[in-house]
Formats: sequence, C-alpha cells, structure tokens
Amino acid sequence: MAKKFAPRVSKRERKTIDLTAGLDQEIYKKLSTDKLLQGAKLDEVFLKDIVVKDQVRTKFNDSSLKELSDNIRVNGLIQPLVLHRDGLGRLTLICGERRFRAMSLIKMAKCPCFILDNKNADELMAIQFSENSSREALHFIDKADGILNYQKATKASERKIQAALGISKSEVHRSLMIAKMTKKMKEAAKIHDIEKYVLLELDALDKGSLRTKLTKLVLSGEITKRAQLKRAIKEGGVLKAGKKTTRKKSALPKGLTANAFLKALNTQAKGKKLDKKTQSALKQLLSETQDMVDM
Repeated sequence: MAKKFAPRVSKRERKTIDLTAGLDQEIYKKLSTDKLLQGAKLDEVFLKDIVVKDQVRTKFNDSSLKELSDNIRVNGLIQPLVLHRDGLGRLTLICGERRFRAMSLIKMAKCPCFILDNKNADELMAIQFSENSSREALHFIDKADGILNYQKATKASERKIQAALGISKSEVHRSLMIAKMTKKMKEAAKIHDIEKYVLLELDALDKGSLRTKLTKLVLSGEITKRAQLKRAIKEGGVLKAGKKTTRKKSALPKGLTANAFLKALNTQAKGKKLDKKTQSALKQLLSETQDMVDM
C-alpha cells in the first residue's frame, strides 16, 4: 500500500519555530558541537520545574546579578541553561545558576535550556566544572573545591582529572592543595581578594612562629599580594610599608620666597648672552629646581 504524504507547501508558507532565535549563534555552535554536550536537546523549560542543587560557583555578587537581570530583560537569554533529566523525568540544573538567579529576579516564566539524558554523575560533574571554569568570574577557591569534589566522587588520579577536565596537571595539583586548606583561609581569600600564590607559598613554609605570624596577616587581609608576602618573610613576619624618600628644601635668604628667587634668576639669565649649551643646562636646572619647590 502506497504511503500518503501531506501536500507540499512552499517555503514562503512554511511555519517553523526556532528555539535558537535571539541566541548568540557562535555560542550555540560552540555548545552544540562540544564533546561533553553531544546529544543535548534544546527546549524551553519553566523555571519552576528546574531543581537547583549545590553548584561549583558559591560566590555571587548582588549588583552583578542585577545588571545581568536587566540585560536579560532587554536582550533575552543569550546562552541557554544546561539541565539533566533523570529517570524520573526531573530536570536538574547543571550549568547556569547565575543566569537562573538573574531570571528569577525578574520573574521570568521559562527560558531555553540544553537538556541532557543518560549522563552519569562523573560526566555531569565534568560538564559543570568545564562550563563554570571557562568563566572569568569563577573564583579560584570555587574552582579548587570543584576539582576536589570531582576527585572525591570519581577516585581519579591527578592525571585522570587533567584528562577529564582539560586543565594542566600542575593546575590540578595546586588546586587540590588549595581546596584542602582551612575554611577560614579559603573564606579570607574570597573576602580580601587574596592572590592564590600567597596561599600556596604560605602553605609551603615550615611550621613555626614565622608561619603563624604570616597566617594572621593573611587572614586579616593585611597581606593579599605575593610581593607583600615575600617582603614580610624577609622581614621575619613583620609587614613594613615601603620607605619614601623626601628631599630637603634648600635654605633661602630670609624674606625671599623660593618662587621669587627662581623668577629673579630666570629674568637675570635671559639678560645674559650665553651659548646654546649653557642656556640648555640652565633651563634644565631651573626646571628641576621648580619641581623641588613644588613638592
């Protein structure tokens, strides 16, 4: 029996629904061809149906969220969220908690999402880490904690973590060291915006009075830069401000101000017949003296 087909419709009369309309096509292309997101389906999902669990990112800036909300209100969501659908049909947020929060602020009902099916826990953690770590706003502490959580969940070696997450072995090693530091130290790093190498070099010091002194300075936010730590180590745990040198003003005859003296000297010099080399040297001398007076 021959199959029956619907009547042919011209291209002009065809109606299509493009869920990628308004999305950045370069981002869409990148995500669609990404190895980790192969097989993901793009669909519109109600925000109330999305389950949000702990994410890699733990630090959110309120003013930054407000700016993102305003941008989404005007331009729409440029990059879709990434969700995972489990065997019970529940949709769990894997990537995009910041975008999710921003949309919640403006009471958005639904948004475009990439939906993944049949992914195991290891794959989901790798996707979550890769998406978040590609963003500059992710703090190195959150990145380190994410790597440690991945290691705990997968029991993977540093070399296997390197291959799975696409980062260097040295970065994996440093991140694991940071993640295992005390909660106080990691919170201080976020609050005071401490450089990660301050934490690593402090941790490398032998235990003793010097390390104890420096730890207090780091926790209080007095040391935030690598150069400050090196200077404090050199000074035996004491943070000293850089020395400033000041020039003494030369003594002038009583009743004659410095500016008046320079003005008189300049006037006298103009009345003299001097060669170009002498004039140039005198002009430079007057300029340098004026700078001293202005200090």
